[in-house]
Amino acid sequence: MRVFVTGATGFIGSAVTRELLGAGHEVVGLARSDRSVQALKAAGAEVHRGDLTDLDSLRRGAEAADGVAHLAFIHDFTDLGASGEADLRAIEAVGQVLEGTGKPFVVTSGLLTAPGHVGTEEDPADPASPGHHRLGSEVAALALAERGVRSAVLRLPPSVHGEGDAGFVPMFIDFAREKGVSAMVGGGFNRWAAVHRLDAARLFRLALEAAPAGVRLHAIGDEGVAFREIAKTIGRGLGVPVASVAPEEATDHFGWLGRFAAIDMRASAELTQKLLGWRPEQPALIPDLEAGHYFKTV
Repeated sequence: MRVFVTGATGFIGSAVTRELLGAGHEVVGLARSDRSVQALKAAGAEVHRGDLTDLDSLRRGAEAADGVAHLAFIHDFTDLGASGEADLRAIEAVGQVLEGTGKPFVVTSGLLTAPGHVGTEEDPADPASPGHHRLGSEVAALALAERGVRSAVLRLPPSVHGEGDAGFVPMFIDFAREKGVSAMVGGGFNRWAAVHRLDAARLFRLALEAAPAGVRLHAIGDEGVAFREIAKTIGRGLGVPVASVAPEEATDHFGWLGRFAAIDMRASAELTQKLLGWRPEQPALIPDLEAGHYFKTV
């Protein structure tokens, strides 16, 4: 299969690129910079110049492919609404090209289930989810199944971990290093779902190869890791104490990350495992943190 991959050189996308190439597929990666071009060539992938806002470029890339994996996203935390709108326009542009072809289109989403319970693939996107800015994208992607596209939404948890991670966990490590204390909100009993990026990459490949149209998939390795365990592991890794921050003080301590430090986002991948035979094989979040690479400084 010739697969057009957006976000092909990102933390997760680069793993997807290698996973697809290793399975014998061809990869055409979207590249917006010379650095991305070099990374794609080094991996053995073809290059398609453009970016997420260049809709004509996205259409050309999709038109020449047997399938599309969409991982690119503008991570502008100052205006996630605008980022969500850009994502929706990109999905609509690719969908126009794939309409009626039966080709696979795997779209990345966040864990859009409601906080406070174990979310499943059957749960529709919830406006109360912290990833609600992706809600329109998920709805649009699933609707393509009725227009002759083998579309699937692949939901990722709050922590997609592994070497090279630049997401939430490294941010909390930076806070702990800066403040000299690894903090949690209240007792830290809220839990986070998590997955290793290599396990997530394998699920992207399986989805492209075999997912039926109109399904939601969950890339979940850990159903729910208590935040207190994350904070304790960070404390041990940095050699700093662990402390509790009152909920009303979370924003003062963590800034905009305060909401994420307190949220309870658990999820199951049971239906995904049954559907595609996918099983997590890589280290879980805490063992990955204990391996030490998260605490290395340049």
